[in-house]
Parts: sequence; C-alpha cells; structure tokens
Amino acid sequence: MDRHEKKDLARKMRPAGSYLDDLSDFADLLGTIRQAESAANELLKETASGREQAFMTGSPDSVPPKREAQRGDFTFDKAKNEKERAPELVKPEPNEICEDNNDREEKPLADLDALIGLDSIKQSVKSLINYVKIRKLREESGLPNPPMSLHMVFMGNPGTGKTTVARILSALYRAIGVLTKGQLVEVDRSGLVAGFVGQTALKTAEVVKSAIGGVLFIDEAYSLAPDAGGGNDFGREAIETLLKMMEDNRDDLIVIVAGYSEPMERFIAANPGLESRFNRYFVFEDYSSGELFEIFSSICSKSEYILTGDAEEFAREYFCELYQMRDQNFGNARYVRNLFENIVSAHSDRLSALDGHSREDLTTVLREDIEKAALM
Repeated sequence: MDRHEKKDLARKMRPAGSYLDDLSDFADLLGTIRQAESAANELLKETASGREQAFMTGSPDSVPPKREAQRGDFTFDKAKNEKERAPELVKPEPNEICEDNNDREEKPLADLDALIGLDSIKQSVKSLINYVKIRKLREESGLPNPPMSLHMVFMGNPGTGKTTVARILSALYRAIGVLTKGQLVEVDRSGLVAGFVGQTALKTAEVVKSAIGGVLFIDEAYSLAPDAGGGNDFGREAIETLLKMMEDNRDDLIVIVAGYSEPMERFIAANPGLESRFNRYFVFEDYSSGELFEIFSSICSKSEYILTGDAEEFAREYFCELYQMRDQNFGNARYVRNLFENIVSAHSDRLSALDGHSREDLTTVLREDIEKAALM
C-alpha cells in the first residue's frame, strides 16, 4: 500500500471534521471554495443585466424593477385579489362607504314604496327611520337622547304584508347602522318551544343567537302566552328567555312580534316585561277590493298571464264581493295568491283538451278559468 492509499484509508477512519490536519488538506479545500466562488460570479454575470445587475452587485442607486406576478396570461393584482376573496376584511375608501350606505338605504325604501297599499305603514316606517337618524346625529353631537325601544308589535290579519315589511325594516336598520348584519329570522311557537322541561330555554336561546345583528320575527306570538293562546308553561319559559336575551343584546337585536290584533293585545298585556319592551304598534289593515285586484294583476303580469276584458271585469266584481264578505280570518294577499294558483290549474285543464296550443292560448286567462278557480 503506497503513501496516498494509506492517507485515504486514515481519512475514512477519522470522525467528521478532522480532515484539516495538514497544509495540503487546507490548500485543497481553499481551491475548491475559490472554484465555487468563481463559478457563482460567472453565473451572476450571465443572468443579471441593467438595473437588476446593479442591484445584485450592491450599487447604492439601484432599485429592483417593479414586476407583477403572473400566472399564464392572468396578471395578479394583490389588492384586487384580496378584496374579491374577503371583501369584509378590506376597508373601503370614504366615498365607497357613502355610496354603499346610500344604495343600501335607497333599495329597501324603494321596495317599501313599491308595496301595494299600506299607506299608513309606509309613513310609520319612514317616520321611525327619520327618528333613528336624528338620534344618531344627536349622539354624534354629544347631545342626550331619551330611552328608545325599537322592538315592535305588528297587528293584523294574515296576508297583509307583515313579514315583507319586517324584511324591509331589517335592511333599512342595517343601512343606517342600527344593526350590524340586517338578517331576518322568522319563527313561530314551534321554533321556540320544546316538549320537555329545560329544553325550551336552550331552543329559544339558539334562535335568538341566530338573529343577533338583525331582526327576530315571531309570527303568531300570542300562542306563547298560556292565558292568551292556550299554551303551557313551556311558552312562558320561551318568553322569559326571550326577554333576558333582548336585554343582553339590546344594542344589536330587534324583535318583532306579530299576529291577529286582539290576541296580540292580550299577549303584550299578559307580561309586564313584554309591555315595557314593546311600545311601538303597527296596525296592518285589510286590503281594499281595489288593492286586492291590483295585487292579483301584478301576480298575473309577473307570470305572463293576460286577462281578457270579460275575465278582468269578473275578477273586479269577485274581489269586491270577497272584500265585503270578509271576516276576522280573511287571508288578504295570501288568498289572492291561492286564487291565482287555482286559476293556473283551471287554465291548464282547459288547454289540455285542445289539440294545439298557440302562445296566445298559453298566456290568456278567460272568465271561465276564474269562475272555476273561485269554486276550488
């Protein structure tokens, strides 16, 4: 074994880090480092150019060129991308805030004005919104405001637009900053009351939590009160839980209770807590015969059904008679929708007996279709 072989064998038997034990080893390592450094410099010279090369070499006046990251032909705009992915995390510019708030307010107000009838309700809603706006201005100016409750009682027969107005109110309150979200959660007794002791409180609490930031709309709320609606203690438990959570979340929750007029009056009077929190009453009157026909015409138009002159005359007379014969359970717009569905059914039965069907046949409603539907 010659000298070089012995040296290699000795190196293999030594632990890591023990090779630099003579000058020849050090010289070999130094040469390797210099070769690597030289190769790196050559690579930099080949790839760097212009300002990029000056930047890489550390020139004080060098600025790295501005580039946009690209994926294929799609150019990434970081700010735009973040705004599209999570708009709620991006703070809009001041003018965007103003335009957004104005749009949010104008849309529900336009929806309110577009409702047929309900003139007194429309005026009451607008007055309430004006009142809330002025309160906010006074608060911003450091002026005191008297205590205010925005919880409401909607009284009236079915089909008078109570739920629709509640939805519009939730959007309006969101637009002017009273509510943080503006969602409408609609529920009745079955959604609040459970069948066993202790479960009603949990069930009611979950529903109220889902409405925080918006409006909780409780239809036929009088059924929760034992004396008024024939309920039991589970209904009383739901009311107690509701009152507690209304107080705990009074700055970001509005509750609207709705139902027939007389039962709702008894319901509110049955509990001092309810009476103190619900002090705004909206009375939804029955639609007149002319308004009922207007609702009917609107439904037909949206569905592209056209009344013949004879059919329109009969419909007007029918709604006039219907209005005069109404009772406390009159369905108003709900009845009109049901009548329209029956008319479509009668229209379909009539056309099914024909051999061919023109576009006019498919869209035309005859008097006999309404007469048949009224008897269903």
